[in-house]
Amino acid sequence: MSRILHGLAVQAEILSRLKPRIQKLSRRPGLAVVLVGHNPASEIYVRSKIRVCAELGIFDETIRPPETATTEELLAIVDGLNRRPDIDAIMVQMPLPKHVDTRRVLEAVAADKDADGFHPTNVGYLVAGRRAPRACTPAGIIELLKHYKLPMAGQHAVVLGRSDIVGKPMALMLLQENATVTIGHSRSKNLPEMCRQADLLVAAIGRAAFVTEEYIKPGATVIDVGIHRVTDAGQAARLGRADEFASQGKIVVGDVHPLDLARVAGAYTPVPGGVGPLTIAMLMANAVELAERHLCSA
Repeated sequence: MSRILHGLAVQAEILSRLKPRIQKLSRRPGLAVVLVGHNPASEIYVRSKIRVCAELGIFDETIRPPETATTEELLAIVDGLNRRPDIDAIMVQMPLPKHVDTRRVLEAVAADKDADGFHPTNVGYLVAGRRAPRACTPAGIIELLKHYKLPMAGQHAVVLGRSDIVGKPMALMLLQENATVTIGHSRSKNLPEMCRQADLLVAAIGRAAFVTEEYIKPGATVIDVGIHRVTDAGQAARLGRADEFASQGKIVVGDVHPLDLARVAGAYTPVPGGVGPLTIAMLMANAVELAERHLCSA
């Protein structure tokens, strides 16, 4: 029977380790989030972040520019946050509106206030194996694998997806754990065969239920990073979730077909409730670490 890797238990462990570190600080860590517009998924994530900040005693501030905000207006907001001594960490909630230069805005966040680990300086530190804020979702996945005592060293890991947010940093972090890593993506040849060789498969390709049984090695550990809302009754039925759809009018699935995942994998993360809680936990961990640095150097 497949082992389900629940993220909430790991989140609780991470947060419990942060509390005594926060209590030792001379002031509360400060985390600012820039949330542009009213993206429903982003709103849910930010509400969860606010709740966890309150639980930990982290000072939290959310700036909410309108959907029409320009690149220059967002750069001015980030610059103001960079200058504030009470703000240790800044997160720009993705996605930004299409008319905004996302790269310029993300790179405007000071490297020593980069809550997401996206700044080129911090990505360079990750490549070099130096301590720095790390991309939250991949860092959380590493914590999950350690929590459940699932091996990484010597394992063949396939990361399906090459985004700057998940795929690339995930591959680097697995390399640092002594896994042998292959990155698969939309241009890779024989993608199912490649994935089927994986002892550890991380699915972050951004397509609902894209990964089916033919991609999964029997007994492999599968980490499903995707999260997609399905509003079609026929699709929900094909995914084995007709009853849930009938009661709620929608279902949430990941990048891996849920029926195939439960049938073939040796261990897997559910969607929802798997990777999602870890992203928030590692955001808090980055904020606390940045606050420690700022107060140590003050």
